[in-house]
Amino acid sequence: MHDLQQNKTWIVMQIRIIILNNVILISGKRGSGVEMEEVRDFPKLESPFVRKMVDGIYAVTDEVAAGYEWCLGNEDIEVSEKLDGTDVSIIIENGEITEIWNRLNPVKFFDRTKKFIVESLLNSVEKGYLDGFIRKEGQYFGEVIGPKVNGNPYELDEHLWIPFGHYVREHLVYKSWYKYSHDFSSIRDWLLKPVEEGGVFSLIYRMRHHGKIKKPEGVVFLNTKTGRRAKLRLDMYAEYGGKRHKE
Repeated sequence: MHDLQQNKTWIVMQIRIIILNNVILISGKRGSGVEMEEVRDFPKLESPFVRKMVDGIYAVTDEVAAGYEWCLGNEDIEVSEKLDGTDVSIIIENGEITEIWNRLNPVKFFDRTKKFIVESLLNSVEKGYLDGFIRKEGQYFGEVIGPKVNGNPYELDEHLWIPFGHYVREHLVYKSWYKYSHDFSSIRDWLLKPVEEGGVFSLIYRMRHHGKIKKPEGVVFLNTKTGRRAKLRLDMYAEYGGKRHKE
């Protein structure tokens, strides 16, 4: 327990945040501790179903996209909640967080508009979300959610950085995926049906609101052997009646 608290104190100190007149400074520079040619953006995820214009809507069809047949299986696959946030990665070198990136945009020292990103990391450190990898070197991806992100669909009162990988695989994987058929119609029904009728619901919303439920943005498919991913948002279906993404 003492070592865990030391880890949390360590990471807070290494971010080295100084708040002066609501301005956040983040110290740190990339050194030689990590063999990394450049900062990477998290890869864009594609739909496992071919998308076409359907009645003026760019929607998925029942045609499986080439190379994504694995998404419809039961073996070596995990289906988790797709978070509705903003992608943020951290760089750890020589045991320190040296950089924070929002996609391919560095979180700069004096950028008031990105203060919530740093707060999300600190909040997640306090909750233990970074335990287990904070001293390992490399670039780590995650999603920031909270009051200032995408209209706060999770109705949070604080910002959180949710790490992809261990946290998602431990807490946000849908075990119900294995109970249903995996054809186009069955997946559509699972995603679009009301929660009360057996449709999918947001796992992170339920955790944060003591069992209350609502629909998620979508799901992410992970091939546990190859590491490949794909995504399905609810708004990719022509039948979806809510607000849609532009793409």
